[in-house]
Amino acid sequence: MPKFVFAYHGAPQFKSKQDGADHMVAWRNWMTGLGDAVVDPGVPVGKSMTVSSTGVEEGGGSNPLAGVTIVQADTIEAAVTMARACPHITAGGTIEVAEAMDMEM
Repeated sequence: MPKFVFAYHGAPQFKSKQDGADHMVAWRNWMTGLGDAVVDPGVPVGKSMTVSSTGVEEGGGSNPLAGVTIVQADTIEAAVTMARACPHITAGGTIEVAEAMDMEM
C-alpha cells in the first residue's frame, strides 16, 4: 500500500493554555482514529533553516514546517481525506500531502 507524508505547515496560535490542551486532545483523538493507517506518527519540529545554493535562510520562510507524519492509504485522495480531518487545519495550519516514493539503493 502506498505511503504518504503529511507535512504540517504553520504554527497554530492559541488564546489560552486550555485551548492548546484541547487542541492536543483533539490531535490525539484524530491520530488514534487513523488506526493502522499510521506508519509513523512523526514529530513536531522547532524553528528551521532553509539551505539552498544561494545560502541559508532562517525561519523556514512564509509557511514554515511544523511537523511530519507518515500514513498509508490506497490513493492520495484517501490520504487527503485523512488530512482534512486533522485539527491542525481548524487551528489555522495547513497540511501538504505527498506520496513517499520508494527508492532502490
